[in-house]
Amino acid sequence: MPESCSNNCRPGKPEAVCIDTARVYDSCADRDCLSDLRVYFTEDGQSVLESALSVRCRSCDVINVFSEIEKVPFSTGYYSVDATYFFDVELDVYTSPAAAPVNVHGLSVYTKKSILYGADGSVKVFSSEYAPTVDAQNPMAVTSPRARIQVATPIPLDASICDPADCCGSLGTVTRIPEAVKARFGGEMLLQDGGRTARVTIGLFTIVRLERDVQLLIPACEFCMPTKECDYGTEDPCDAFRRIAFPVNEFFPPEADGAAPGDPPVVNSHCGCGK
Repeated sequence: MPESCSNNCRPGKPEAVCIDTARVYDSCADRDCLSDLRVYFTEDGQSVLESALSVRCRSCDVINVFSEIEKVPFSTGYYSVDATYFFDVELDVYTSPAAAPVNVHGLSVYTKKSILYGADGSVKVFSSEYAPTVDAQNPMAVTSPRARIQVATPIPLDASICDPADCCGSLGTVTRIPEAVKARFGGEMLLQDGGRTARVTIGLFTIVRLERDVQLLIPACEFCMPTKECDYGTEDPCDAFRRIAFPVNEFFPPEADGAAPGDPPVVNSHCGCGK
């Protein structure tokens, strides 16, 4: 029994229990600089871009990530994860040197393949949650690994105007956009080449992992019973305000090392920590 658990358990209470959980079999982290991604617009956005002098990328957001898993031939237990990222790119379009920029949203698409280990499994799982003759859900699940993708907020690095044939021809062509993604822009995206378009460079941090449902034997102390009572918010608002600490840092901003002006230097006495 681990010491951290045995110290918190009453004598005779520790026991080993079996739980059903998701185990990460393999994962990878990437820092990608996505250069010269083509931006697709709706008809309204395209009309604004046709008269643009320059563009600036204000922000970028991940709308959705579609992933597919396939076994890697001749590599037992390995899978390829094809992830397609859909970005909502917000651009400031400048149509005149003296005019304020026009805010336009466009779509950028990026696909990447990762090879990860997910182990082999060939059983089928049936659950009593669903009645096959009543529920529309499929009660069977095949024990293949699941791909989970974590994405940090993308960082817009650069944006410029280009012609699809000259600037963006090497980036590939998007032929179909999922309905859930198109709904974000409120109209059909113009996918054909013609006229002007924009290209952006985006910094992207991602973590891709393969998981499987497994049964694990773990030490258990006791059931988790909440010890905090629910707060119904009936107290006097002035009493709640008086308990808030005075925001000293708002009036006297701390220095670069985090110390307030005049504070003595902080000495780290924990050897080996903070390296």
